[in-house]
Amino acid sequence: MAEVKVKGMSCQHCVKSVTDALGGLDGVVNVNVDLDSGIAKYDEEKPVSQDIVKEAIKKIGFDVEG
Repeated sequence: MAEVKVKGMSCQHCVKSVTDALGGLDGVVNVNVDLDSGIAKYDEEKPVSQDIVKEAIKKIGFDVEG
């Protein structure tokens, strides 16, 4: 399981947006986004570049920590 810290989420709509963005990436499955901690966890069916994950999150208007 991989994870990324997402900054800027404030509601369940934000959680759904991040879940959909990550779930739409090739190789990403089982996305689970926690609003309180800001952590998005996911499994990889095949290796997925952290840069691709960060770019998908930034494209929908959120920042990635770290």
